[in-house]
Amino acid sequence: MKEALKDLIAISQEYGRNKELTIASGGNTSVKNNEVMHVKASGFELGKIGEEGYVAMDRILLDKLKIKKYSEIDAEREAEVKSDLLKSRLHPELNQRPSVEASVHHAVKYKFVVHMHPTIVNAVTCAKKAQKSIEDLFGNEVVFVPYITPGYILYKEIENLNDKYHAIHGKYPQVFFLQNHGLFVGAETTEEVREIYDSIIGKIREKIANDIKVEELPLHESFTEIVPAIRAALSVKKLKLAKIRNNTLIDAFLKSDEKMGHLINPFTPDGIVFCGPRPLVVEGGNNPANVLKDFTHKLEAFRKNSGYDPKIIVVRGLGVIAPADNINAANVALDVFEDILKIGHYSMNFGGPNFMEPADVKFIEEWEVESYRKGLIDQSGASATIENKIATVTGGAQGFGKGIVEGLLQQGAHVQVIDMNAEVGNQTVSNLEANGFKGKVIFTQANITSADDLQRSVQEVVEAFGGSDLLISNAGVLRAGPLHELEERDFDLVTEVNYKGFYLTTKYYIKPMKLQYDYNPNMYMDVIQVNSKSGLQGSNKNFAYAGGKFGGIGLTQSFALELVPWNIKVNAVCPGNFFEGPLWSDPERGLFAQYLKAGKVAGAKTVEDMKAAYESKVPMNRGCKPEDVMRAISYIIEQKYETGQAVPVSGGQVMLN
Repeated sequence: MKEALKDLIAISQEYGRNKELTIASGGNTSVKNNEVMHVKASGFELGKIGEEGYVAMDRILLDKLKIKKYSEIDAEREAEVKSDLLKSRLHPELNQRPSVEASVHHAVKYKFVVHMHPTIVNAVTCAKKAQKSIEDLFGNEVVFVPYITPGYILYKEIENLNDKYHAIHGKYPQVFFLQNHGLFVGAETTEEVREIYDSIIGKIREKIANDIKVEELPLHESFTEIVPAIRAALSVKKLKLAKIRNNTLIDAFLKSDEKMGHLINPFTPDGIVFCGPRPLVVEGGNNPANVLKDFTHKLEAFRKNSGYDPKIIVVRGLGVIAPADNINAANVALDVFEDILKIGHYSMNFGGPNFMEPADVKFIEEWEVESYRKGLIDQSGASATIENKIATVTGGAQGFGKGIVEGLLQQGAHVQVIDMNAEVGNQTVSNLEANGFKGKVIFTQANITSADDLQRSVQEVVEAFGGSDLLISNAGVLRAGPLHELEERDFDLVTEVNYKGFYLTTKYYIKPMKLQYDYNPNMYMDVIQVNSKSGLQGSNKNFAYAGGKFGGIGLTQSFALELVPWNIKVNAVCPGNFFEGPLWSDPERGLFAQYLKAGKVAGAKTVEDMKAAYESKVPMNRGCKPEDVMRAISYIIEQKYETGQAVPVSGGQVMLN
């Protein structure tokens, strides 16, 4: 079985990464002999699955499912069956949960079983002429199963069909087409499984006369005035994220009243689990005011009728929005919804769309097992304070900025890193992604003194995550020297970046923040300038930097007064010296090198002399570190009753009266 399990893992990873075959955690696989079955456990991603993702089950105990009497009440029956499936595990101490379709895998009479939901297959199984089309294409080599409730009821039907097929053909069927669900394929080798899947998909594809090429379309610029509002309105119990998507397939549906009719009811259980029974369809085109007026009205009705919020919002003329508890869930919802559109489109080759019955839809909605599976995508375990905050950190590719980004990601925030250096920025983001933080991160190359760059940056963060909750204005430059030596161009550069850059960045990033407040006045947002201890006291032969930072405190207090009506808090953190960062330690442009040249410390002959001298000025005998700044930032975000403050993080070097 060890080699067989390796073969199963190989095909599972291959098929699990192929969105034409399955999306998210849909589909499952197994391998068995007469005594033991290894079946995919719930909560494992098929495309990355390993041995730990398979639960070993006792087939002798599983055989008892066929003869045992269970309750006729759906919820009670499924609870009883689930209990027996758990009892059938060979290693309950591993706390693995068997797939809800483990019993069906047991029923299929072949060593390997691969259950998938291929788009092209569901174009047939979700069509009005599904049974006839499958019979015409495959004859008696396959079995068609009219829609049956997933779980135990499906298992019993598969067992019955096995017996009937065997009585007629002297063998057991290898392929089961499930109406409005997908297919099961059984074989003695994984190579044979591949051959069967390739043959089935190839034959169906030959009948597709309306193939569509899906290409990404640019978003209308109005999305920045729509998506944050929708995201905020749905952030009632928990802060949501939101993804927006538009492409040629989505555009074709949104422009056609006939095609929009394909969205009235769901096609498959997966569609219900990840996208809800139906989307909320909003009119208004590219006019934000009209869109949001229609959305607000329809959201109230949707909540009243269903008792929950929509998982998919279709804005005709704009695209599709998926609000969710994390970005992974939002992307999955969009992928599944796009799959639904493809199924509806391709089903026209087989008699048109055939929807699930209302009673079956209700069963899936209330099915505890599917709710558990759905919950696996929604879990994040991140901090309740910063979790799901959408943050932007300027100058976030290195130094203090990079440390702040790491701290935010660790606590579950989703972060946009802005930096002028594309090479360093992309490398930093790549490294951060490899660390597997709870939050997600993107890089935007931008000059914070350019209004055009900043407006584009706002668009990018809204497109990536759905809004803006936290701006950390960290980017800065420093040019030091005596008054009689410092060049005017150096003074202008420091002032432009450190002072004007803070003003411009705040100006553009508060726009989605204000919009979010308008649609959810319980939200609190933050603008935080990473200032300096030099913003609290003068700095000898460093007047350009200190002057800009003093000005930053003035902007902080003034912005705080102006923005408080929108629950936007504006504060500053004033770190001491980060001696290990490139700002200080770069051998050519670092402050130690500049200050040594400027003669700021009498008797200092080396960079090491300079560092020792500056450390001696700090009561706590060390420089400031990114984690020190991050703690101050976390405090500022958490509290709701302070704004316009400058928080020293200087190791006691600067103390406020």
